[in-house]
Amino acid sequence: MLSQQAWIALILFVLAYAVIVSEKIHRTKIALIGAICVLLFKIMPQEEAIKMIDFNTIGLLIGMMIIVAITSKTGLFQYMAVKSAKMVSGEPLKILVVFFWLTAICSAFLDNVTTVLLLTSVTFAISDILQINPIPFLITEIIASNVGGTATLIGDPPNIMIGSATGLGFNDFIINLIIPIFIISVVINLILYWIYHKDMTISYEQKQRIMTLEESSFLIDVPLMKKCLLILGLTIISFVLHQLLHLDSATVAMAGAALLLLIGKLDPEEVFKEIEWNTIFFFVGLFVLVGGLEVTGIINKVAQWSIDITHGNAILMHVLILWLSAIGSAFVDNIPFVATMIPLIKSMGEIGKMDVTSLWWTLSLGACLGGNGTLIGASANVVVSSLAAAQGRPISFVGYMKIAFPLMILSILISNIYIYFAYLM
Repeated sequence: MLSQQAWIALILFVLAYAVIVSEKIHRTKIALIGAICVLLFKIMPQEEAIKMIDFNTIGLLIGMMIIVAITSKTGLFQYMAVKSAKMVSGEPLKILVVFFWLTAICSAFLDNVTTVLLLTSVTFAISDILQINPIPFLITEIIASNVGGTATLIGDPPNIMIGSATGLGFNDFIINLIIPIFIISVVINLILYWIYHKDMTISYEQKQRIMTLEESSFLIDVPLMKKCLLILGLTIISFVLHQLLHLDSATVAMAGAALLLLIGKLDPEEVFKEIEWNTIFFFVGLFVLVGGLEVTGIINKVAQWSIDITHGNAILMHVLILWLSAIGSAFVDNIPFVATMIPLIKSMGEIGKMDVTSLWWTLSLGACLGGNGTLIGASANVVVSSLAAAQGRPISFVGYMKIAFPLMILSILISNIYIYFAYLM
């Protein structure tokens, strides 16, 4: 039986989730109100609630947002996009392929929300010049951002949360996830090529419009760009070495951000305006809401149920986590979903006295790739669809789902096969 406090925590969590999914009220408002209610109903004291807020996740996000915000002022990302389009002679179908890989790679080493924010504006510019429908490019970039972001610790918020909660490092993520992500990327790229190849026919004159663009004109501040590339390179190297250096990933990101602010000689107030504070405070509220489930024992009960239903069978447990994460993340933003799953998997390991390391890779693949299923499955999806609507080119929820949901299911099937052969044989 659940205690009165447990029921209150569960009701608050379910109500917050339902309103977040409905998108009637901004999710950050709901997360913060839910967190305050956890305190007002005395589910836990303020001191304990503060401990539930994972600074490693918050610090890593803020640090990387500062670095990317400063870098975006140099025009580097726009330069890369135009240069890539010219390298394939303005062929729309080849641009689609190049943008898929550009988005995937950038999403692995920046973060997928920032990547799509930068590339979407370039996509609209290029599609206007070519006089071609931007929707295929936008859908491709959404899918690529979530796939590429799965490969590293810093690529997607769910991975940041998993790494922070478990102590798994940058190298751990790459070693365990790069193979399935590369295979999935190749397969999805080929399918998208096949889906859109009939929609990508344009005249020679249209192609020449791209070729007349001077990519160097997009570089606004070359001295600052060189500083950004130096700091970004040092930060990524430090991520690779952070376990050897005994530094948390948040420390690395914040150090890089602070150093770039110093040598970039920029006004911090101007840079801080570019930070996605909505996302940061959404995490703060969410950590407290999930903490309410943890301290009242609900997470433990769900973990016990998961072990009972799978009878402790490792294969069934991995299948359950993978598909539950994928389907759940398709219809609910994967950030709150992963926030709930992390303490659940920890409890499964404690109750079943088992090593759950492989379950973290299973959760990462399920949640990050599952986010591709619908337009509300991940933050990058919501950002691109909002920008498209603002440009008068809305992406249909059903139209997106017809393409993306089958691709998501295929990517999870590939992940399932990989998990079996990599960890369960």
